[in-house]
Order: sequence, then structure tokens, then C-alpha cells
Amino acid sequence: MSSVQLSGAGVAAVAFTKKGASSFDGLRLAPPSVGVCSSRRPSRSLVVKAATVVTPKYTSLKPLGDRVLVKLGAAEEKTVGGILLPSTAQSKPQGGEVVAVGEGRTIGDKKVEVSLQIGAEVVYSKYAGTEVQFNDTKHLILKEDDIIGVLETDDVKDMKPLNDRVLIKVAEAEDKTAGGLILTETTKEKPSIGTVVAVGPGPLDDEGKRQPLSVSAGSTVMYSKYAGSEFKGADGTNYIVLRVSDVMAVLS
Repeated sequence: MSSVQLSGAGVAAVAFTKKGASSFDGLRLAPPSVGVCSSRRPSRSLVVKAATVVTPKYTSLKPLGDRVLVKLGAAEEKTVGGILLPSTAQSKPQGGEVVAVGEGRTIGDKKVEVSLQIGAEVVYSKYAGTEVQFNDTKHLILKEDDIIGVLETDDVKDMKPLNDRVLIKVAEAEDKTAGGLILTETTKEKPSIGTVVAVGPGPLDDEGKRQPLSVSAGSTVMYSKYAGSEFKGADGTNYIVLRVSDVMAVLS
């Protein structure tokens, strides 16, 4: 399988526009200054592999276990400013439609079905899963736990996080230093404080039961600076989705 080697530790943010979640035209990566990474954590390098092509003689593709098959959204062909991008520079989509689900998995003596429904519009972790070309359309096979959340509207603020993830509205960065100096966008320090907007149902324990999360909607929290996936709402508000284990403290 051919591959392309990319390097760098740029930080990317996904933006939602009012074009609609169903088409995923508004779901894109903002171009970083150097390189591309899968999350906010620093990365030395990454390898982007070509999709596995399923020949036309196969007419169905059934994921196994807790895996799901997602039909990918279209890649961005233009920048926000309207500049046409070559195929090598187009942002890889991070959302799509669930078209098939596995039978689930067994935890202890309990059978746990995949919680996602066919037809659901979802957002998944960048570079998760295996890309497949099936019926002349790009798909992704990935584990249910790689799904960040379900989109119920065209705005990220309404995203429903899954499992042990939380959706946080990021606090605005300080415009001035303690001494009163005005900061530019490039010199502002990224905040690591925000307000919890929504929480997932919690992780599964050894008996297959959901364990509630330690934070709730409305809480102001401090989280790890290099965790999670960043998104931008329709009104320009910054959000982040991360695992509850990356939340370090509740502020009051």
C-alpha cells in the first residue's frame, strides 16, 4: 500500500458553518502554519495511507464487533478565502454518515450493542480507522470509541458527545497582559479553561454498565492544554471535545 510521509506539529481546528451537518461541507480543518496533526498533542510525524479498494464483485461490507462503517463527507476544495486547493492540500473530512454497524461486543456476561444508529451523522477522531473505497465512494471502518460525537444540528454546540467524552465551550483568550500590553492573535495564549456544554453517557465498566462522569453540564473546568479535538461553532465560538480523564479540575 502506498503512503505519503508528512511531518510537523501544527495545530488544526475544525470549523462548522451554516451549510449544514448532513452534507459536511462545513466540517473542515483550518490550515495550520506548519504540518498537520491528529489532535492538539504534539506529533513528530504521521503517515497517511491510501484507501483499500474493494472490487465491484463484493456488494456488501459488514463491520464486525464494535466497529462501524462511515460514509465520508467531501473534502474541502477551497480555503475560507475561496482559493482552490489541489487534491494533495485538501483537508481530510472528519465527519460522515453511519451506513453499517457491527453486532457489538461482549463484556463479562453481557452483550453490549453498538449505540450508534444507521443514518446518524457523526464526527470521529482525526486519522482513526481504515479508509476503504467501496462502491466508488470513500468510507471509513473504525471502532465505536473513535467516534467523538453525534451531530443533531448544523452547529457544534448541539453535538452529543459519546462514551467518556465532554463538549466544552472554550473561554476567550486574554486580550492584554497583566501589564496592559495588547496581545495579537498569534501571541495570545490558548486558554485551558471552559464551560462544559454536554457530557457523554460514561464509559462501560467490567460488567458492561455505564458509569456516570465526574463532571456535569454547566461546570467550569480546567483541562489539559494539549488534549482533545478543537471545533468552531457557526457563530465563531471555540469548542473542544475531550475525554473526561483530560479534565484536571472543576472551578467555582
